[in-house]
Amino acid sequence: NTEGKVQVAAINTLGVLYVVESGEEIQSVADLAGKTVYTTGKGTTPEYSLRHVLAKNGIDPDNDLTIEFKSEATEVAAALSEGVAQIAVLPQPFVTTALMQNQNLRVALSMTDEWAKVDPDSQLITGVVVVRTQFAQEHPEVVDQFLADYDASQAYVNENPAQAGEWIAEMGIVGKAAVAEKALPACNIVCVTGEEMKAAVSGYLAALYDQNPKSVGGAVPGDDFYYVK
Repeated sequence: NTEGKVQVAAINTLGVLYVVESGEEIQSVADLAGKTVYTTGKGTTPEYSLRHVLAKNGIDPDNDLTIEFKSEATEVAAALSEGVAQIAVLPQPFVTTALMQNQNLRVALSMTDEWAKVDPDSQLITGVVVVRTQFAQEHPEVVDQFLADYDASQAYVNENPAQAGEWIAEMGIVGKAAVAEKALPACNIVCVTGEEMKAAVSGYLAALYDQNPKSVGGAVPGDDFYYVK
């Protein structure tokens, strides 16, 4: 939708979506057939990701199960804790919060893993670093330094979740340091750049395009959408 005004410089977060259930019934994607699944993100990434994985597993998202949408992840988590929902797709750190509050819940599936099984040429992506195209062209050394610093930052967070959890809580991103610390290993924080980034993002956007062309501006972007040195 930006029509060449920005470029993707790095992937900073892979998939953070997980299928959580009360019980032991869901052992594979196939087990979701005939069930009611609560989730957020109607018309956005969570819905597209779920529908993509379901369809690739031979499950019709419109007829083989019921997808119940809520406006916020907190609503989905509440439905799980209150027993209204038995199965839900939740992002981190809401998954960790729900598990800490209800010992009957468990992570049944990682959507990141399930995506990789059905679409190994791409990855499930939650967040990217973007840079204005003009700025990248005029100041490539600044962009490269930022990416180097970002890579060091994500590495520190992944290697020191206790310290990072304290900072995250102090900044109000997550209410409790203990939740942040426990959730961090499942948040898939990364710094993927260059050709690896381009391959992963382009494959992901192609999958979104198949779900809804408007979600990627009506066309899969070309090579100039990626900042690759």
